[in-house]
Amino acid sequence: MPYSGPFQAGDRVQLTDAKRRHFTIILEPGGSYHTHRGQIPHDEIIGADEGTVVQSTMGSDFLCFRHLMVDHVLSMPRGAAVIYPKDSAQILVEGDIFPGARVLEAGAGSGALSMALLRAIGHEGKLISYEIREDHLEFAVNNVEEYFGQRPATWDPRLGDLKDATVEDLGGPVDRIVLDMLEPWECLEVSKNLLIPGGVFMTYVATVPQLMKVMEGLRELQCFTEPRAWESLIRDWKVEGLATRPEHRMNAHTAFLVMARRLADGVTPPRPQRRARR
Repeated sequence: MPYSGPFQAGDRVQLTDAKRRHFTIILEPGGSYHTHRGQIPHDEIIGADEGTVVQSTMGSDFLCFRHLMVDHVLSMPRGAAVIYPKDSAQILVEGDIFPGARVLEAGAGSGALSMALLRAIGHEGKLISYEIREDHLEFAVNNVEEYFGQRPATWDPRLGDLKDATVEDLGGPVDRIVLDMLEPWECLEVSKNLLIPGGVFMTYVATVPQLMKVMEGLRELQCFTEPRAWESLIRDWKVEGLATRPEHRMNAHTAFLVMARRLADGVTPPRPQRRARR
C-alpha cells in the first residue's frame, strides 16, 4: 500500500465533510460513493494529490486523505477490543521496540498492536504473534494484510497457547515480549524462559485486580527488575480564540501498562527501598 503520492486504485481513503464526519472508501476505477449529499465518483479522486477537495453531485465538499494507521485501527473490523493508539505508542517507546528486534506478542486480538510492532521492527526484525482463539486470529490476519497490502515477511501469526511455547519453537530467544490477555500472570514463567537477559517484558491489563496480580507475579519470580505500572490519559483541546477550553470528551482509562526487564540468570534483584512511615 503506498503511503504517499497521488491516489491510486485500491487506496483506502478517508473523506471528511464540513461537519468533520469521516467516511472511508476503497478506490475503484469507475466506482462511486453514495451519500445523502450526492455521489462522489472515484475517478475524480484517483490520480489526484492527497489533501484534494472533491465535490459531490449535489455540491458538497469532501476533503480526501489516505488513512493514517490511527484511522485504520479505529475503523477496521474487529473481533476483540483493540489496543488503542495512545497505548500502542507507549508500548513502542517504553518497550524500546527497535528495527531488527525479535518480538513476541501474545493476544493478537484484531491486529492493531501487530501493525504498530511490524512497522517498528522494520525489514530485518521478526514478530511472532500468538492467539488462542481462531476467530480472533482471522480478524488479525485480515486486518494486517489489508493494511500492508499483503502478509509481511517479518510476521509469523500462530494459533496456539503461549504457555506451550519453547525457545526452539521460536528459533531462539526474543528481545521483547508484549502480552495482551486476561491472565498474563499465567505466562510469566514461560516469558522468563523466552526472553533474553536485558530484554523488556510488557503487558496490557484493564483492571486493578489484574494489575495487582501481574505485579506480584513478576516480583515473586525474582528474575525481573521492579515492575513499573502506569496509564495514559489524553484530552483534546478546543482552541477558538477566547473560547479555548478542554473538550468535553476525552480518552481516559483504557488499560494499565506494566513494564519490567529480564535479569541475568542467577542474579538476585536488589530489594526495593520504600520510604518509612513516620
